Amino acid sequence: MKTILSIGLLLMLAACGGGGGGKSGGDAAAPACTYSASVEVDVTDSNAHPTDAEASRFLHQASFGPSSASITALKKGSFPTWLARQMEQPQVSHLDCVKMEQARLGAVDQTHFLQSFWGQAITGRDQLRQRVTFALSQILVVSFEGVLSEDVRSVASYYDMLGKNAFGNYRNLLQDVSMHPAMGAYLSHLRNQKENSSGRVPDENYAREVMQLFSIGLYQLNNDGTLKLDGNGKPIETYTNADVSGLAKVFTGFSHGGADTTNNRFWGSVRDPNYNVIPMQGYPQYHSVSAKTFLGVTIPASGTATTANIASELKTALDTLFNHPNVGPFIGKQLIQRLVKSNPSAAYVNRVATAFNTGYTALAPTIGSGQRGDMRATIAAILLDAEARPASLPSNEGKLREPVVRLANWARAFDVASSTGLWRIGNTDSTTNSLGQSAMRSPSVFNYYRPGYVPPNTQTATLGMVSPEMQITHETSVAGYLNYMQSTVQNGVGPTVSGARENRTNYVNELAVADDSTALINRVDLLLTRGAMKALTRTSIKNAVDAVAIPTGSTSSASSAANLARQRRVWLTVFLTMASPDYLVQK
Repeated sequence: MKTILSIGLLLMLAACGGGGGGKSGGDAAAPACTYSASVEVDVTDSNAHPTDAEASRFLHQASFGPSSASITALKKGSFPTWLARQMEQPQVSHLDCVKMEQARLGAVDQTHFLQSFWGQAITGRDQLRQRVTFALSQILVVSFEGVLSEDVRSVASYYDMLGKNAFGNYRNLLQDVSMHPAMGAYLSHLRNQKENSSGRVPDENYAREVMQLFSIGLYQLNNDGTLKLDGNGKPIETYTNADVSGLAKVFTGFSHGGADTTNNRFWGSVRDPNYNVIPMQGYPQYHSVSAKTFLGVTIPASGTATTANIASELKTALDTLFNHPNVGPFIGKQLIQRLVKSNPSAAYVNRVATAFNTGYTALAPTIGSGQRGDMRATIAAILLDAEARPASLPSNEGKLREPVVRLANWARAFDVASSTGLWRIGNTDSTTNSLGQSAMRSPSVFNYYRPGYVPPNTQTATLGMVSPEMQITHETSVAGYLNYMQSTVQNGVGPTVSGARENRTNYVNELAVADDSTALINRVDLLLTRGAMKALTRTSIKNAVDAVAIPTGSTSSASSAANLARQRRVWLTVFLTMASPDYLVQK
């Protein structure tokens, strides 16, 4: 801890210049997409109100982080009311933002989706949707890395689809994911053909991943997420290779949507203008009409190359997956891991899975629909559970805060603004001088890290626990994060516009209390570490901040020196907090 603080002190006392991401961008035109910043959703009610610290902790889990305004607003109401109001907030389309940029510039690339992502994550009023959509994007993965590298509209549309379903039903989400052209291209069931007498067999990629990653997982589970065991004490697999082969036949005959089902449209020589954003459709001539057996269900051989009932077979397949008892605990646990903690108890998983199964939670009885797969009830059960809202926190509580969330936390906590309204932060997945993670740029369908990752040779492994985010945490990524945030805290982030970084803050509220190191640390503590900074961390930061003396005097040069000293005090406090374990572990 002292080593990190010493490094941070040396960095922050260096010259004020530095990086921050992006080359000089010049003065940009008016933004193509606007966001509803600075206005908090009214959650006033007569229920018991949370304290500052309780509100801050809740917002770290349920949003991209607290701001002073969001803490104040939440304190007027209660957590259930906040959730209900958030679920009513309208969605802003990333695809529309990308289209606006395309109309303005003539061409778009990945960075234009990322502009919309950061703009909404940092300033969007629908913070719960923003955080849940990001969580879903790490479970139901498509990525710019690979075949979608240039298909910005399709990825933006896919992310919109996740956001639309974030407060819907998981059955509809499975349908929309399976039929989205971004997923069809990414996991290769787009233009997947039926078997033939020459030995061709259907592509099995999506059939395997929709079971392994998107619905039931590898092993049969109890409702509390624990493994079911056979008579020999071994886990029981949920599916076999034969199940994969049978299900793969269902996912044959799909290609881009359009006005007809001709061969030319199937192969892409004729395309709808919106081919990469509208759902895929079935082409009977390419769909398998043989019997399909999977997960104990058999779809009899039926139809011909012109009469194959593709929609009916797809419904049978997705209904079978959705109604499997594994889905509630399998998906519920991963959402807990993304929002609250890496190692939920079996009882916690059981309560969340029950909310998924029933569409109801007594913690917020008016939120759920009473239908299996209700995402609103599931999310409410996750965030309101006693294990998410404990009176005291054991030392092994929480999760490693993922890098994208860290940057958004900083931006929201300190009221970062974009001078152009464009939010050009860009790709942040370099590990050498950046975050080591970026939205929708996962290196594989398994996300940046697996939910069951156990860092080897650690106390976590000894205790039989998991720490997913540790899979991208190593010496290079830690140094890269520190370097990136050292520059970002001081200068902001993004291209240089009129001599300053496009996305930055003036720390008005922090500078107002910078003469009093205790008051300054208290403020940053509430925003970044939910008012629970450890005494050792506080003392180390206070010593570093107090070492920056504020000059006195009435001359202009003395005043300038005093203002610079105050800035350095703020930079130190923010950076050293964000470098500390107290912040890096979200509790």
